Amino acid sequence: MKSAEIRELSTKDLTERIEAEKAELAKLKVQHAVSPVENASIIKKSRRNIARMLTILREKNAKC
Repeated sequence: MKSAEIRELSTKDLTERIEAEKAELAKLKVQHAVSPVENASIIKKSRRNIARMLTILREKNAKC
């Protein structure tokens, strides 16, 4: 997701999306440990996406 798309989400939606992404990342890590994932950059992109969402969530919470 792009930062602009993330900023449009409400705080509740953003929190739910973060939890879903974290679950997906954990699943990807387990799959990669068992057998190498075809495209390992997916794990890196997922981590960065989670970090981006957490940063925007913290910005929103700081404004309130």
